[in-house]
Amino acid sequence: MRHLYRCPLRWADLDLLGHVNNVTYVDYLQEARVDLFRTHAPDSRAEDLAEGVVVVRHEVTYVSSLTFGFEPVAIECWVTEIRGASFTMAYEVFEEDEAGERTVFLRARTVLTPYVFGAERPRRLGDAEREALSRLLEPDEPVRPPALPDVVEVPGGHYPVHVRFSDVDVYGHVNNVKYFEYFQEARIQLLVATGRELGEGQHLVVAQTDVDYRRPILFRPEPYDCRTWISRVGSTSVVFESVVRDGDQVLARARVVGVCVDSATGRPAPVPEELRRIGPGGSADVTPSS
Repeated sequence: MRHLYRCPLRWADLDLLGHVNNVTYVDYLQEARVDLFRTHAPDSRAEDLAEGVVVVRHEVTYVSSLTFGFEPVAIECWVTEIRGASFTMAYEVFEEDEAGERTVFLRARTVLTPYVFGAERPRRLGDAEREALSRLLEPDEPVRPPALPDVVEVPGGHYPVHVRFSDVDVYGHVNNVKYFEYFQEARIQLLVATGRELGEGQHLVVAQTDVDYRRPILFRPEPYDCRTWISRVGSTSVVFESVVRDGDQVLARARVVGVCVDSATGRPAPVPEELRRIGPGGSADVTPSS
């Protein structure tokens, strides 16, 4: 069984191109997930899943652009895997016309674990929680995150993450959605600092974002360290890697695939030579750090 949530759009959700920003979609997924738990929880213990979980990994695939509308966008969500102390959810963000034809804007998967916030540790799923989740189960391939990449130091690749008070949830942790903002800011900082912005008539569209959450980021006055670099350059795509650290401790990592698009035609365009120079083998390429 799939849960259907109709998510209202806000004017503030849009980017400079008039599309829903890639970060905002993750906020929609969170709203759909909380609505699912509150709707299908059989008792107060299972209802803890609405708020008492942490995200372990997000895999988000952006299929097509969503523009503002006064009608809510539809989100289907369901469970694809249940393990001892974690479970995986899938989502599809879409709209349907009168004939039932579906336009998909985004597909995603999220790995979550129940969490004891007072003790700052994960816990196993209870029987009531398993029963509630099993009613929404459509088994699929498990999520298996890749190994953590070596951090590559590149000029302009350092971004200090200053946590705002509004970034923090009721448990004192930075909300999982905010990580997408940090990685977006770091990615833009890399391009601006190196003077490798796209030329006139082109823009970069995010096609895929994968984020692994290793340890909570907490509110504090000192910034966290985020390093970003380009790990691969294709004919029309660029892969950005990012890692947030507190000293030697890795807190989160991200892998973002961006596609260069011709602004006039909306079709993929070759990666500019200026951008290739900060990729592997380019003039800014250096060896990984420890």
